[in-house]
Amino acid sequence: MSDESVDLDAEQYEKHREAGEILAQVREEAAERVEVGESHLDVAEWTEERIRELGGEPAFPVNISIDEEAAHASPSADDETTFGEEMVNLDIGVHIDGWLADTAVTVDLSGNPDLAEVPERALDAALELVEAGVETGTIGAQIEDVIEDAGFKPVVNLTGHGLARWEQHTPPNIPNRAVSQSVTLDVGDVVAVEPFATDGSGKVGEGNKVEIYGLDREGSVRNNDARAALDQITEEFRTLPFAARWLDVDRPEMALRRLERQNLVHSYPVLKEDEGNLVSQKEHTVIVTEDGCEITTQR
Repeated sequence: MSDESVDLDAEQYEKHREAGEILAQVREEAAERVEVGESHLDVAEWTEERIRELGGEPAFPVNISIDEEAAHASPSADDETTFGEEMVNLDIGVHIDGWLADTAVTVDLSGNPDLAEVPERALDAALELVEAGVETGTIGAQIEDVIEDAGFKPVVNLTGHGLARWEQHTPPNIPNRAVSQSVTLDVGDVVAVEPFATDGSGKVGEGNKVEIYGLDREGSVRNNDARAALDQITEEFRTLPFAARWLDVDRPEMALRRLERQNLVHSYPVLKEDEGNLVSQKEHTVIVTEDGCEITTQR
């Protein structure tokens, strides 16, 4: 990797790489645990604990999205849901001292292998284009072409994204379709490329279920549980997304409602395909180089 235009020092890039190495292993191990009859909560908690065993921390709650769900689905503390004959998307993140890696994979239990596999082919084609100087719209057009050639649609209102310290989503956005306005990738950019495919409309909207939250700002809180929750959020999770089930208070949902009312935290509702159709995804984190990219989440 060239030293030109690189804002992060070598130690920080090594932390990105370490996070990616842990994540590549955990993604494969977690995917093997997704079977009909297995508990969503058991898989999520096992995965999060496995990240810690390997020396990282979860960058966000494990997302387990089923069928028409595209993102932000994570089990609650008392969730008894088990996997059925469904399309399952696992989206997992790891950080080392705030430096992130982000990855996702589809595990198909639904009998729709073509849809399940097409995001991986789109991702492979997109990563062939990633290098310093390439337009993000060019990458999006490649993703769109691969998915549409397979007879499906990209999810156009979800994108890949940059990664920064303690920030899961930063510029630049990496679209999943051709766009008229885009930006140029630079040497040293750390980005997650994340194709989503569907046999539905190609758009997602917010559902009613919420289990993931993020900090907006610190502030004064009178309620004891809400204050304890806010202290834990600011100390442990900072600006990264967190799960309600991670909070060490008696009634986390009530504490979070209080914090939301004071605009101290925001929620991430589950995103669902508009027509209720299936969604699949694949994601890698890469470091952009002069003549290509380094995939940090690939074994």
